[in-house]
Amino acid sequence: MQINGVEIEDTFAEAFEMQGAKLIVTALNQKWAKIAANAMTGFATSIIACGCEAGMGYDLSPEQTLDGRPGVEMLFFTMSKKDMEKRLLDRVGQCIMTSPTSACFNDLFNYDFKTKVGGKLRYFGDGDQASKYLEGRRLWRVPVMDGEFLVEEAFGVKQSVGGGNFLILAESQEAALNASEKAIEAMKNVRDVVMPFPGGVVRSGSKTGSIYKGQFASTNTYYCPTLKSRCETALPDSVNSVMEIVIDGLSKEAVAEATRVGVLAACQPGVVRISAGNYGGTLGKFQFHLHEILGQK
Repeated sequence: MQINGVEIEDTFAEAFEMQGAKLIVTALNQKWAKIAANAMTGFATSIIACGCEAGMGYDLSPEQTLDGRPGVEMLFFTMSKKDMEKRLLDRVGQCIMTSPTSACFNDLFNYDFKTKVGGKLRYFGDGDQASKYLEGRRLWRVPVMDGEFLVEEAFGVKQSVGGGNFLILAESQEAALNASEKAIEAMKNVRDVVMPFPGGVVRSGSKTGSIYKGQFASTNTYYCPTLKSRCETALPDSVNSVMEIVIDGLSKEAVAEATRVGVLAACQPGVVRISAGNYGGTLGKFQFHLHEILGQK
């Protein structure tokens, strides 16, 4: 298969099961909603070392939020239910409650379970916190120095998909990065997915294992252009730069659609091949076959 002269390799991305949550932060204006969301989704690129993977979704108008103020969507992904409670509790408490004028609400209603966040953060009120119900949802009003921090009692969590991906193999670093930017721009229009790495792009793709004891992940030597002459490689001679886009989503359908639009947008001048990362089906339960996905629409 070729698109715009770019080879689409007949392979698949291997993804795994994660737990996903969707939150909304609101504030006095969009500027402060984004400041809070940026803080909360920071240092959340990879589950390998960050404890969770996260990113911002759509900006929301006052008509789209529970408290009638500007807001921002946020998606979070962890490996377990216990991890999700810890990460949300820490990040809402340290990044949203601390941010001026902010409030935080659940935005996932088709969930497998709920994890208590506001129900625990309320104790920061030292006995002066108060509960209220709004549209049938229990919220906590926690006194803070600029007024009140409004936070929902609990947040929905559901089985989700982590580690969807595709690889952009290009003639140069500039061509690879340009194609990556085009792909991310298109993928941002897909709901319920995030690309958690910086700007949505990762250059340090990894493989499992290492020659060093205790190092369970290491550089993906098969896709490192500088190692083409020294070890086994998956790169044609014409490829001198590779970028990877990793996708987390609340559903298989959302990840597949993000992959589809991203790959199509990435077929830019200077790109030689689009591929995907997998471990032969041994890592995760989800497989996203590039040819199948691109033939869906």
